[in-house]
Amino acid sequence: MDSRSRRTFAVLAFVVLAAAIAGAQGGGRGRGRGGADQGPPPPKDVTAPAIPGVVAAGTHIELVAYPVAGTEGPIRLLDGSGVLWTERNVQHISKVDLDGNRSTFVESAEGANGLAWDSKGRLLAVLRPSSGEKVAVLYPPASVATLADKVDGKPFNALNDLIVSTKDDIYFTDTQGIYFLRPGGQVRKVADLKNMNGVVLSKDEKTLYANHKDGEYLLAFDVQPDGSLKNQRNFGKYKSVTIPGHADPRMTEDNGADGMAIDEDGRVYTATNVGVEVFSPKGEYLGAIPIGLWGAEQNRLQKPQNLTFAGPDRKWLYTVGSNAIYRVKLLASGIKSRGK
Repeated sequence: MDSRSRRTFAVLAFVVLAAAIAGAQGGGRGRGRGGADQGPPPPKDVTAPAIPGVVAAGTHIELVAYPVAGTEGPIRLLDGSGVLWTERNVQHISKVDLDGNRSTFVESAEGANGLAWDSKGRLLAVLRPSSGEKVAVLYPPASVATLADKVDGKPFNALNDLIVSTKDDIYFTDTQGIYFLRPGGQVRKVADLKNMNGVVLSKDEKTLYANHKDGEYLLAFDVQPDGSLKNQRNFGKYKSVTIPGHADPRMTEDNGADGMAIDEDGRVYTATNVGVEVFSPKGEYLGAIPIGLWGAEQNRLQKPQNLTFAGPDRKWLYTVGSNAIYRVKLLASGIKSRGK
């Protein structure tokens, strides 16, 4: 190989390596869609406006980690020492402690998206491997098992999020609706709705809340004793809306309504294109926390995908999205009765 050929080869090798690194750092969207273009870097100096009972005015919003190789499914560690999240592009469940130190928690996560703890301390996930999507136990190693890989004999389609009740009932979503799985039972579709996303149960577990990325409202359902859902209704109106024809493709795609959490007083928190929107237990709009949000001025919106309460007192609100992890200290705290 002559010197010119060697130089050409070196340039090509560098380009391939750079592309590989960029791909590894690219973030998935709420349904697992790729969004490798990160746009501008995330801000480090952001403060929250006042939301009475939720967050004090001027509270610092802290950038915990950036970049990471994909961001989804955050959930607090049960001992309060940090947060787990799905590092999708390297197929890991990763951990960040309260001091910002990162490590791998589960080596092979099989395309995991949403995460949840059950009453036995097992880590559950919705998984999207090429071999077939499933709901499964990922941790501890001795408990790894598939809980469901089909409904009515048909495969799932882009599994997204899940919530586990104190009785270990599981609700989970894909692009075709909301599903229910009771321990020892069979999966049932309990809501036939397209493009559903995050789900969470009220503190008393009598209400299920679900995000609808193509709608104007966060939805609520009454939970029945057999796990079925009744009385579908509009619970809270998103501030974030889909904007057809917008110069930013993310604003034209959907409203960004993604992961959800609930606090000890029953307020509902949802990640959208305007940050984390907060609703009262009656569905009243209380305000938005501008956490994990940047790039809108350049028409390259980066936004939170999912969220969780964490820390020993559950007062840290963590968000993941666009390959960044943020947190903010709240006045409110997450519920104590469940792992999520």
